[in-house]
Amino acid sequence: MSTVTAIPIHSELVSSHRLSILKGAAHDNADRSADANGIVGTSQVLEDTLRQARVVAPTDSTVLIYGETGTGKELFAGLIHELSRRCDGPFVRLNCAAIPEGLLESELFGHEKGAFTSAIAQRLGRFESANHGTLFLDEIGDVPPSLQSKLLRVLQEREFERLGSGRTVRVDVRVIAATNRDLSALVAEQTFRMDLFYRLNVFPITLPPLRDRREDIPGLVRHFVRNAAVSMQRPIRTIPSEAMQTLMDHHWPGNVRELQNVIERSVILSEDGILRVPRLKSKRDCESPDSGGSTLTEMERHYILEVLDETELMIGGPSGAARHLGLPRTTLISKMKKLGIPHRRSARLSRADPVSVPVSQGQPEIRRTSCASLDPDVA
Repeated sequence: MSTVTAIPIHSELVSSHRLSILKGAAHDNADRSADANGIVGTSQVLEDTLRQARVVAPTDSTVLIYGETGTGKELFAGLIHELSRRCDGPFVRLNCAAIPEGLLESELFGHEKGAFTSAIAQRLGRFESANHGTLFLDEIGDVPPSLQSKLLRVLQEREFERLGSGRTVRVDVRVIAATNRDLSALVAEQTFRMDLFYRLNVFPITLPPLRDRREDIPGLVRHFVRNAAVSMQRPIRTIPSEAMQTLMDHHWPGNVRELQNVIERSVILSEDGILRVPRLKSKRDCESPDSGGSTLTEMERHYILEVLDETELMIGGPSGAARHLGLPRTTLISKMKKLGIPHRRSARLSRADPVSVPVSQGQPEIRRTSCASLDPDVA
């Protein structure tokens, strides 16, 4: 039975080999500085990005934050607001992709009573609500072309009219926009106005994905473990070094948000004060091919792995991977062997799904629970 090296949650002194894993376990203050708005990390690439945010914060310039899903775009927008001279004013958020196109104009600019059928009272839009403060427009690339000209006007002239009103409203608002899309490509496709793009792109900041700042993962893990342990009232004393290595090796396509969700799930699985990390797909199996290097075989293998993960490794049955892929079960197993994807006979059973046992005609179906449901996979 091998000895497990445990990484303490608290900032006690630890041996040098553990310190090399955690990179500063005894310096939690470095993980989350007071003015970083909850942004955790000490990597050089993150420090460079924070430096840009601090430089632009005291100005009133429009900021455009680029970053993949889960990289912390809203946290950076909040940091810029907190460090600006508008910090005493409101910080108003709007996810442009979450609002139906027919309602987005009202959300942004407000409406008068009777402007449309359900407008039973006057309503202020987000621009008016953010007056003398900051408006954060997330997923700006999803603003429909029909609204882009009005958005451009308010950015340039700081004035607009509510729906159903001819009176011009003037506002003093700083706009911070964010997107996970390539706006210059949308401009080339003529789905995003070039003049609006240049008006937003005054000071661009690109957030690094988690895979480019892996040295920050231990600090993030400790941060999320502490928060989850407190909220669930489930104290976690140590993190096994194997669990930390598993987290370090994962490629994190969902970035920090995905890591936070995995840690929450891990705390739920941990009943003895030792963090139990769910089994994650290996970096080699999961990592998306980089630009231009993917082959059809690699794409097929990656897609099958994704579906298997979604179905919790269940191959057959109405909820299995074969049904999702539109393939016979035997064909899928053959493809998995050809692509080097390991499978076990037990993997055909879902943890949650009961197993049906055929019986004689006229007798009720006997159902028993798969033994896999009694033992969740943990690393």
